[in-house]
Amino acid sequence: MPASPTATHEHIKDVNTRYHDAAAEEYDAKWGIDFGEVGQRQVRLKLVKALGGLKGRCFGDALEIGSGTGYFSLNLVQLGAIERLTATDISPGMLQRLAATAEALGIEGVTTVETEAEVLPFEDESFDLVLGHAVLHHIPDLDRAFAEFRRVLRPGGMIAFAGEPSRYGDRLAALPKRAGLALAPAWRRAIGAHVRSTPEHEQSEGHSLEGEVDVHAFAPADLRRLLKNAGFEQRRVGGEELLSNAWGWGLRTVESSAEPESISFGWRRFAFNSYIALQKVDTKVLEPHLPAELFYNLLVSARKPA
Repeated sequence: MPASPTATHEHIKDVNTRYHDAAAEEYDAKWGIDFGEVGQRQVRLKLVKALGGLKGRCFGDALEIGSGTGYFSLNLVQLGAIERLTATDISPGMLQRLAATAEALGIEGVTTVETEAEVLPFEDESFDLVLGHAVLHHIPDLDRAFAEFRRVLRPGGMIAFAGEPSRYGDRLAALPKRAGLALAPAWRRAIGAHVRSTPEHEQSEGHSLEGEVDVHAFAPADLRRLLKNAGFEQRRVGGEELLSNAWGWGLRTVESSAEPESISFGWRRFAFNSYIALQKVDTKVLEPHLPAELFYNLLVSARKPA
């Protein structure tokens, strides 16, 4: 359940900071985040989809909004799509985790800045790319945020956001979650997993706050309006992941019911490979032909006029 529509901006930001601080150390494991070949392939595809092609382009100075542990940006740096990265978040815990990962990967020149998206502490025209993954739905004042994105971009600079939940997709995700809850006992017996002694949502304050951190689920028209009102051109809003996300939410739900160490490697390999197979069907068959409104995730890009 998302944050209350009457929640103040201060409350939303406070909850998001506390939740993401608490979740930082286990975040990558919980969501299967990878900084190797698999993760790099995933984020490159997301950026290509968002921008409508990449053609070997490299962005000099990039600003990431809501960087989290660095899934989107650090993988793009490793791919050579970004030269210099400034990673921002309101959660110091997430930025600490990102910095530690960058150091472990041998990535140099990463700057971390704790800040809100609506008031960015950077000079006008400082960046060639503003990007983010699964972040816009956490930001209370999107009109102010998009105005800031435009301000800090150089003329001709781009914005690119991926992983934003659609309204239809948000409702769609409820179905595999309910199915996962119903099937979890039989699934645990079948693979020999043990029931989780403490339900995930009771394990920490972070888990208890999870239901309050999301503020928006978007219709594509919402995002098109934001881009237009902020003065961007070459505006694009697309959709991705339909079959793969429905399957992924079902997998995530049954797995959360078991003690992690009791889930076999064989199951994890099957879950991963089946998800990737469905993701390919989405990319090659469904995404080119179906409207963005039908997909779970939305991608957004635009250009600041030169």
